[in-house]
Amino acid sequence: MVRPFILLAATALATGPVAAQTFSIPRITQDIKTLSDDSLTGRGPATEGETKTVAYLVQQLKAAGVQPGGEVVNGQRQWTQRVPLLQSDWTGSPIFTLQGGSAAGRLEQGTDIAVRAPLTGASQLRLDNVPLVFAGYGVQAPERQWDDFKGVDVRGKILVVFINDPDFAGPIADGGPDFGGKAMTYYGRWTYKYEQAAKLGAAGVMIVHEDAPASYGWATVKNSNTNTMFDVVRADPSAAHPLMESWISKATADKLFAAAGMTLDQAHAAARRRDFRPVELPVRFSATGNATAKTITSYNVAGILPGRSRPDETVIYTAHHDHLGIGLPDANGDRIYNGALDNGVGTAHVLEQARAFAKAPRTDRSVVFLFVAAEEKGLLGSEYYVSNPLYPLGKTAGVLNTDGGSIYGPARDFSISGSAKLGLLDMLIAEGRKQGRTYSPDERVEAGYFFRSDHFPFAKRGVPAISWRSGVDLVDGGKERGKALNDAYTAKRYHQPDDEYDPSWNLNGLVQDAQLLHRVGRDLANSAAWPNWSEDSEFRGARDTTAAERGGSTPTRTAGERG
Repeated sequence: MVRPFILLAATALATGPVAAQTFSIPRITQDIKTLSDDSLTGRGPATEGETKTVAYLVQQLKAAGVQPGGEVVNGQRQWTQRVPLLQSDWTGSPIFTLQGGSAAGRLEQGTDIAVRAPLTGASQLRLDNVPLVFAGYGVQAPERQWDDFKGVDVRGKILVVFINDPDFAGPIADGGPDFGGKAMTYYGRWTYKYEQAAKLGAAGVMIVHEDAPASYGWATVKNSNTNTMFDVVRADPSAAHPLMESWISKATADKLFAAAGMTLDQAHAAARRRDFRPVELPVRFSATGNATAKTITSYNVAGILPGRSRPDETVIYTAHHDHLGIGLPDANGDRIYNGALDNGVGTAHVLEQARAFAKAPRTDRSVVFLFVAAEEKGLLGSEYYVSNPLYPLGKTAGVLNTDGGSIYGPARDFSISGSAKLGLLDMLIAEGRKQGRTYSPDERVEAGYFFRSDHFPFAKRGVPAISWRSGVDLVDGGKERGKALNDAYTAKRYHQPDDEYDPSWNLNGLVQDAQLLHRVGRDLANSAAWPNWSEDSEFRGARDTTAAERGGSTPTRTAGERG
């Protein structure tokens, strides 16, 4: 069992008396156990599990003394923000087949291919002998002088593309601007591959799965893409989604390339060249599947502690409250994806921040505790929020997101997702030094974690936002143990039914992280400063366009912001 532990941190506010901040492991543990219990059935959007989750979060925020921070209905501020979503489910088992030479045969859903239920609003998927075109990485990036399509008409065809960026597996063969090596850009994300295919009028996409460039195994692909699918409600869904969105296993890809006289390695080598041109494979694809599509409502949950002098300015703590719900069974027949670490731990952390702030003197700016929905379906709750903000984005000083958290004990270091440079990171580094901790840059930039957490929609709109990552240099066991534990989680529990609460977890590190994040959020909420992105950041322009909302003041520039 986890040893009961309470950390009392006396923190002096610049404008008020000393306040004792309490972060309680027994209380955090109870939150995690409740949120990951089988009775919540994996916290899928628009399920009884989500209803119970929302009720629990509201109950805990009320008990903490936080005020409702959601949308206003009939003049009254609610605890929630409605998030309308398109929901799509397969009815029965879809049938997929390949026609053509040695590749001919049926593809089994979840084993050879993972096809998402249609997000175009269609009630069926019907494809008959559709040509397959190998399109490299499926990237058009004019600023990098890269175009995998070269004007080839791919309308009505299925694109076969690699995951990640063209230079992930090795240097660009014929020189010129690259994509940053192992550091994934948005061009490498599966979402981009689908969006680009829709833009070009392709009938569908098959993304080749390989563990390293995807950063997760086939089990994660299967579990994330063969259950209920969701999207924000769109006026024209076909502008963002082709008819078919799928992943294929490496074994399936080997068959497709072999039919064209290529090995997988040869296909990779060809796709790393700037002069690559699409290759039509001597294989056709057919699909038959029925689906039900409907509009449902999921819910973001929000609490607020209004600022005492500038309540229209906010600091936001975020965590996604959803997980995958009920899906395909594992080897033990377990179909409930409990999501204890992902993201019961992060949700419990933000609840504990709400309790701590509620007990302390009010800050100058308002502090918001935002629990977003449908992150696992593509950051949909946070995307809806930034499109329909409860509080002005231009006056949001910063977003501190928690996705997961420390369960292996205290660490000597900490990190954030991705390699972005911004003033908010400078604040974290400075506060970390007071704990004797150092900042370790993201060691897995190739995984594209920056694009996979709920801070990303805020960043796209220019709001300074980070997604916190616990350190790997553990006090007990160092980096070797930390990395081994993280790798084991990714392989055996991430997006799988085995992501369950474990009483052997050591949450002392989570308390350590909570203290650091609390002090950064508190200091920012008591500050008049406006942290910004570095001058060379792709998000800097969006932030600067909202400067007038902040009185036109010049943002504070720290070392990280100067680039």
